Amino acid sequence: MTTVLLATDSDPLFRDVDAALASEDTQVLRVRAGTDVLPVCRQKSPDLVILDLQIGNMGGIATCLAVKQEQEAGRLGTIPVALLLDRSVDTFLAGEARADGWLIKPADSLRLRRLALALLNGDSSFETPSHATA
Repeated sequence: MTTVLLATDSDPLFRDVDAALASEDTQVLRVRAGTDVLPVCRQKSPDLVILDLQIGNMGGIATCLAVKQEQEAGRLGTIPVALLLDRSVDTFLAGEARADGWLIKPADSLRLRRLALALLNGDSSFETPSHATA
């Protein structure tokens, strides 16, 4: 069973990601705060973490950095991290946070599945602004 951890406080975004990725073989877990990502990663060992850029008390960029720092320190296994960005200019920050992939919202099912599949297969997936929908 593949486990995807989604961090978002947006109910519509959760419904979109869950509809795109959940199946008999994949479960989508949700946390509503960036501060909850590391404890859930340690407890559930998800195969993929997807972070909404705008999350309550700890945004996606800070959460991505925290996950990567814990991995580099050997306190957390390797888990690919994707960011769901609000604007094309956010790609700079996503790169600085060392995200393994990203896409620019709104996130449709095809693009979400493509992103998840690439990261789960050990590849990266960086959507350029020209591929984003308006």
